[in-house]
Amino acid sequence: MGSWNNKLLPLAAQYLQFLGTAQHSTDEISKAFYNIACNFNVNATNEVTTVSITGLQENFDRAVTMFEDVLHNCLPDTAALAGLKDRLMKSRANSKLNKQAIMQGLISYARYGSKNPFNSGLTNEEIASLKAEDLVKILHSLLDYSHTIIYYGPLSQDAFTTDITKLHPLPAAFASYPEKSRFPFTQQTANQVLFANYDMVQSEICWIRNAAPYDVTKEPIVDVFDNYFGGGMGSIVFQTLRESKALAYSTFATYGTPAKKEDPFYILAYIGCQADKMNDAIGGMNELLTTLPESQQAFTLARTSQKKDIETERYTQDGIIFAYLAAKQKGLDYDDRKDEYEALDKLTMADVKGFHQQQVSGKAYTYCVVASEKKIKQDDLKK
Repeated sequence: MGSWNNKLLPLAAQYLQFLGTAQHSTDEISKAFYNIACNFNVNATNEVTTVSITGLQENFDRAVTMFEDVLHNCLPDTAALAGLKDRLMKSRANSKLNKQAIMQGLISYARYGSKNPFNSGLTNEEIASLKAEDLVKILHSLLDYSHTIIYYGPLSQDAFTTDITKLHPLPAAFASYPEKSRFPFTQQTANQVLFANYDMVQSEICWIRNAAPYDVTKEPIVDVFDNYFGGGMGSIVFQTLRESKALAYSTFATYGTPAKKEDPFYILAYIGCQADKMNDAIGGMNELLTTLPESQQAFTLARTSQKKDIETERYTQDGIIFAYLAAKQKGLDYDDRKDEYEALDKLTMADVKGFHQQQVSGKAYTYCVVASEKKIKQDDLKK
């Protein structure tokens, strides 16, 4: 359950750190946690809200008890909310001046259409009318919803289960999650351009396309293709557009893997260049998206690099648990790196070229352009 279930959740999560209870002020709570070398955090993303408590095991019982008291008994603080609103509004104003944030808005529009995660948050009017009691009510009821408890520490599972059952009482029945907002992915059938005017001498262009449905068996070829095509300084995109042709000050391309099995792969390519080089830069990227240059040496390097990444990557401590949860989101109950590692040696340059032809070449893309309308011509974008 996250902001797609309740748009106020992220704001409530931020608000908690400024609140006290009838018995303890905010400063007293902070000092109490500091004195036992523990801390807590509540974070809400689009689809998941995480409550975390970290610290010394010897102070675990005390930290959990203190946190439960803060969460269930925090009091509204109008002044703290006014400060939070003010910081949020200033952040929003700054985002309108931030070209990276503007590009993220265009990319979200390209992937989801006019109703998308980027523009479906709280409006300024909703923030202005928000009352402290609204957020406190969300915090008080947060643990009334079904939740998973993750523990990493020295206790055995039985000992921890006994301890947390005593410290963390559950409701007689969990509340139902609020209905989640849905954002279906678009299907690009024709090229289109999304343009945002920004006063600068550079231009930034992103190519975006929702690609094939997720398939775990495709990850080996996807990862090698990424390394070969656009994933680093030795990639085809970087070497061709930046090093050989000097068309871009920054460029990359990726065939991105989704975090959830329900979501599709996606293609994202990027060029940042001088406005007067935009036409040549777009032409250069389109050429690479259409026809893949072949280099056996670069392919061998890309495949070796991917193998080394798997060889040196380690899931440690609580990262083991979160790696397991990430795999579950993809519908897996095992570590797919083993399968990928064994599959890498069987891949050839012909496989990479075939993948490019099937998944990248000749496809419709949405061009997201952030540039000054004074520096570029609409007729150029129409081409």
